[in-house]
Amino acid sequence: TTIGAFAFANCSELTSVTISNGVASIGENAFYYCYNLTNFLIPQSVTNIGTSAFGACHSLTAIAVDALNPSYRSVDGVLFNRDETVLVQFPTGKTNSHYTIADSVTTIGASAFAGCHLSSLTIGNGVTTIGENAFYDCYNLTNVTIPDSVTQIGAGAFSYCYSLNSVSIPNGLSRIEAWVFAGCGVTNITFPVSVTNIGE
Repeated sequence: TTIGAFAFANCSELTSVTISNGVASIGENAFYYCYNLTNFLIPQSVTNIGTSAFGACHSLTAIAVDALNPSYRSVDGVLFNRDETVLVQFPTGKTNSHYTIADSVTTIGASAFAGCHLSSLTIGNGVTTIGENAFYDCYNLTNVTIPDSVTQIGAGAFSYCYSLNSVSIPNGLSRIEAWVFAGCGVTNITFPVSVTNIGE
């Protein structure tokens, strides 16, 4: 019923996986860095998926979800919760240069875009939370406009985005968490008066 954390991590020979309909939970980093994994179908029975379960799967271009799954759905290969308010995982192997996060999304999950190939991104005005390491190592990402709807940005959210050179911090954000822009190429950053605390 459960695939544990890191269960198949670094299985470089794994190209495809069939999950039986009895599995209810896929643990964090369960398939992390299975870089030859090309397809994945989440069955109807899965109701819990841990952080970065499919992270760094560089050949994975889409994550499919059984239409009868009550907890998750796939939209153009991107994994969301059922009501599309949480963006869970953008497949690392997806080759889009630009992606628009719909206004229905309120939360960008932890490590959701980590290692992706995007060079530009539009964050919808419904987003209030950007999770930890959400855009970690998105090395092609050059600029990001964070809408004023965002009130929380998790630790390391944009860390090691080497090409990121310009950032506007939204009004209403009071704290910049630790390592949010660590390792970035940022040359220009604007802080609103609402920011009162900057982490390590």
